[in-house]
Formats: sequence, C-alpha cells, structure tokens
Amino acid sequence: MAEPILMNTVQPRMTTNTDVLTLSQLFSPSFPVGSFAYSHGLETAMNDGAITSAATLEAWVLDLLQFGSARSDAVLLNVAYAGSDNAIPMIDAQARAFAGTAERLRETDLQGAAFCETVQAVWNIDLGQLCYPVAVGRAAVTLRLDPELATAMYLQAFTGNLIAAAMRLVPLGQIDGQKVQTTLKPHCVATAKHCVGATLDDLHSCAWLSDIVSMRHETQYSRIFRS
Repeated sequence: MAEPILMNTVQPRMTTNTDVLTLSQLFSPSFPVGSFAYSHGLETAMNDGAITSAATLEAWVLDLLQFGSARSDAVLLNVAYAGSDNAIPMIDAQARAFAGTAERLRETDLQGAAFCETVQAVWNIDLGQLCYPVAVGRAAVTLRLDPELATAMYLQAFTGNLIAAAMRLVPLGQIDGQKVQTTLKPHCVATAKHCVGATLDDLHSCAWLSDIVSMRHETQYSRIFRS
C-alpha cells in the first residue's frame, strides 16, 4: 500500500467562464506540449491491423479510458492536485515508475517538461520538472480550477490526440473522427468523476495490448510518431 500523502489546503473556487477558457487554453492543440508527435503506441496497433476503422479505434481508446493509461493519468492528476508540495516529488516518481515502456516514459516526461515551461512563461508559476499528468494537476490546483472538470478536459484532449493520429494513419475521415470523439465524451466525464479524490492505491492498469504495442513501437522499422 502506498504511503499516505499529506493533503494541500487549497480549495477550488466556483467554476467561472474564465476558468473554462483557461482549461481550454491548457488543452488546446496550440498549447506547445508537442502532443501531435505521439501516438501512444497507436501507430503499431494500426500497422498490425488491430485498428482499421472508427469502431475499432473507439473500442481501443475506450479501453484506455476505463482500464488503461488514460485512466491512470486521471488518477495521477487528481493525486497531484490533492497532494501537498512536499509530496509532489514522490508522486512524480511514482508516475514515472508506472510508465510501462521507455516511449511512454519519454512521452510523459517531454510533454510534462514543455507544459511546465509554458505555464511558467505565461502564468509565472514554477512547477519544476514534472511528468505531464502531475504537472497538469499542480497547475490546476495553483490556478484553483475544478479538478473534475480539469480531468475531463485532459481526457478529452488525450482522446482527441489519438483520434487525430488515427486520421493520418487508418486513414480515418474527419467526420468519423468527430463521431468517435462524441461517443467517447461521456466516458471522459465518467472517468473524471470516478477519479475525484483518488489516491495512489487506485493506480492500476490492465490494458495490456496497448502496453505491448508501445514496446514494439520502439523497434518498428518505419514510423511517423515518437511513440
């Protein structure tokens, strides 16, 4: 069982329109974290023929939301949101240790570094060097944003990035991509709601095939994406 984490005392305020716009900015494709360069192993799954249509893409990403890395990120975001400043190095180390492959670790490390750098430049908030979901959780609590809404929008951005990758690789049309994102939206909301108040004891994953294709992507001969 994980060691107990000291809790911060900062409480989110009632969500305002400005808060919603701030979250939209943080998770916008124009926010420079480089998410477009990563497929999260999806490139190998498509190369293997495991994802060939909107339906198979939807099923794959739904597994990540309910049982895999997307859900794990949601847990880590909320643990980081609730943890005290002193607990953050341990939470970040746990998050990095939980990355199942070298490329997954690089993905969360580099996106987190870019996120931290941009947040400091724009809001003058020094987050340090944190992996991506932990950095988002700390930014959210510092800006006093609602953790459930922040998690839901993080997950929507996560799914949107994978769908964008699929549009380039399957190929998947833009309309089909939007249909998949619309279908997954309630699952983003449900996972975000479920992960509010999560602890490191809630950190687990059983989307094994996603981990396997991520490992295999490291040696894939021809590839577009970094993961």
